Amino acid sequence: MSKIRQLLNKIPWYTDQVHSIFMYLIMGGFTTLINIVTFWLCTYVLDWDYRIANTIAFIASVLFAYFSNKRFVFDSYTPTWKDRLREASSFFGFRCLTYIIDILVMILLISYLSVDELWAKIWTNIIVLVLNYVFSKWIIFKVKK
Repeated sequence: MSKIRQLLNKIPWYTDQVHSIFMYLIMGGFTTLINIVTFWLCTYVLDWDYRIANTIAFIASVLFAYFSNKRFVFDSYTPTWKDRLREASSFFGFRCLTYIIDILVMILLISYLSVDELWAKIWTNIIVLVLNYVFSKWIIFKVKK
């Protein structure tokens, strides 16, 4: 990973901000893939209710997102247990907030607007992806001066 970063840093317009966004898109893509595949398996293969499937997909993707965002996107360093606890509780707290938005939009799209479950999941993920980046960049993994 560090060799790739060294090569990318040779590009004049490739700044830390661009790197953060680039890595968030890659890790966010994997997180979204985990979310949608888990949702699809639970809904279409196991024939579970979309609300239960959404909750399981949320848990699987958020666990992956925490570790990938911490390590690869924001390169967060938390030297003390207090720092780690603050960061983790902030991360999972904001993810719970976006989960509430996620499930409410899913219910609206599926139960009230009759949108296909998988399409509703995809559209909802776009909203959640943007919100999660904003929360992560400016609140959760904020670099300390």
